[in-house]
Order: sequence, then structure tokens, then C-alpha cells
Amino acid sequence: MELSEIGQRLDTLIAQPPAPEDAPELLSLGEKTLEHWVIAKGREPTDDLREGFRLLALHRQGADKDPSFNACRETCRELVYHYNLLTLPSEQGPSGQQARMMAMVANHLFLFISGKMETEQLGVFCCASKPLRETVDVKGNAH
Repeated sequence: MELSEIGQRLDTLIAQPPAPEDAPELLSLGEKTLEHWVIAKGREPTDDLREGFRLLALHRQGADKDPSFNACRETCRELVYHYNLLTLPSEQGPSGQQARMMAMVANHLFLFISGKMETEQLGVFCCASKPLRETVDVKGNAH
């Protein structure tokens, strides 16, 4: 599945809105998105599991020697969290709101990775970044 097709499918799922039964597909779309990153880095995507999820193993593989890729670690973990909410038995059962949140998190992961494939430095700087603080003061003036 091409990266653009992943984005289109996520757009469709978000617009529907998604149902709890869409959780496996949303997790799979996250994996497919990470596969694109790993392949772009010249590696073969792993089939390993980390904490029971291939998504987390793919993230670990994608972050190898690229600390800026860790910016999406919590997004991957949140996607797994929502998958668990929707698929593990509970007294309340899964909800459409949880499914929508999972779709939005999957889309967030897609947007980060597709953006990072266009702009390698995406995820390197944040408001706490020392190089950024050294070059711009509080009023936005460059030093």
C-alpha cells in the first residue's frame, strides 16, 4: 500500500466515523506507515514484536540511529493503547468515541512520518531545543 493510499484510507475512516471494529485496520495502517519509513532508510521492515506489537518493533527499528524519530514514540504507544481499549474485554465495551480517537492518533502518526520523509529534520527541534534558544530570543529576534 502506497503512503498516499494510507492517508486516503485514514481520511475515509475519520470521515465515516470509525467503529470499534476498525481497530485492527487502524493498527495495521500505523504499521504500514512505519514500514515506509524503514524502507526509506534502506532496511527490511521487521516482523518482530515489542511488548506484543509489531508497531512498537517497527518504531524501534525506525528510530535506530535517528533520535529525532523518537518524537513519534508516544504516538505509537497511544495507538496501541487505543487498540487495547477497543479490543480487550471491558465492562463498558468499546465506544465510537474511542475508535475516532484511535483513527485520529493513527492519522497523527501518518502525518508525522509522511512529513518527516519530506523534511528529515522534522522532530529534531522543539521549544526546549538548545540550538533554537541560542539563535532566537524570547521576542523572536535572531542572535
